[in-house]
Amino acid sequence: MSNQQPSSGRFKKFIFALVGIIILALGGTGLFYYLRFFGPNVTDNKEYLYIRTGATYQDVLDSIKTNEIVKDTTTFKWAAENMKYTGRVKPGRYRLDAGMSNRALINRLASGTQEPVKIKFTNFRLKEQFAAFLGKHMEPDSAAFYRLIDSARYVEQFGFNTDNVYVMFMPDSYEMYWNTTPEKLFKRMHTHYTTFWTAERKQKAEAQGLTPIQASILASIVDSEALFDDEMPTIAGLYLNRLHKGILLQADPTVIFAVHDFTIRRVLNKHLVYNSPYNTYIYKGLPPGPIMMPSVNAVKAVLDPVKSNYIFMVAKEDFSGRHNFAANEAEHNINAKKFRKALDARNIKK
Repeated sequence: MSNQQPSSGRFKKFIFALVGIIILALGGTGLFYYLRFFGPNVTDNKEYLYIRTGATYQDVLDSIKTNEIVKDTTTFKWAAENMKYTGRVKPGRYRLDAGMSNRALINRLASGTQEPVKIKFTNFRLKEQFAAFLGKHMEPDSAAFYRLIDSARYVEQFGFNTDNVYVMFMPDSYEMYWNTTPEKLFKRMHTHYTTFWTAERKQKAEAQGLTPIQASILASIVDSEALFDDEMPTIAGLYLNRLHKGILLQADPTVIFAVHDFTIRRVLNKHLVYNSPYNTYIYKGLPPGPIMMPSVNAVKAVLDPVKSNYIFMVAKEDFSGRHNFAANEAEHNINAKKFRKALDARNIKK
């Protein structure tokens, strides 16, 4: 029996050593998997990862490498393949949090949990400008947006033509996904537009002898004239007076829009005779479309104008951005003379 004890002791030592090796191996394996799945790997080089529509897994991997989005692309690739992300690529704009693990990033990408783009736009004059703005902030390029806005066949299904469709895009702040298609954006804007035009607002427009589209076209002129929102209802009332009396609107901003020269500071006789349906010095009534994207405040001013007998207005000679209003031509001529004199004093010739 004395010969068996040493042998038993050696066996126990062997077992303990083997268990220790197994524990170390399992610990090493666990650490290996932990680092590849759960260890921090995302850098702070970029705030967002953009994945274009139709992108492949290789495209995503190339973008991650090029932009140095992760510290170790090998572990990212290993994790992505083991999580079967290679066949679950979804386009979008994805926020990157510095220190994110491969697992957290891949789960975000594979689930399509993208962060919306916050878009705020104001009174763009031209559809081309608006399309360029959208193309700068979203995946589709400006040409894709412009093709829809300028397509008679497409816009007619919403009750517009290519001249007046611009009234549908009401300046505001919107949230939408970066890869939203032009068609989806158009429908989103149309929904917003129809929501704005409640039965009450339609009745107010009708009381002024206007359709919602006409009210928005007039609002675009009011917007162009008014530097201050508190003047909008007075300006709207003035133009409504002219419309109801059958007088030419003679709105300088429509002339500037007609000639497409937005550097003009002084409208001259040569501009007044420019032949365009947008020139309200030549053609009676409203122009065929808005001369800029009409703001909500301007539309509201048209619906709730200040009642007055004004039919003339001219910018104040102090260049404050406000206006002198008049009910007759004699009074208007006095105001206009003051403004012309102020222009001459500042050597503003065009």
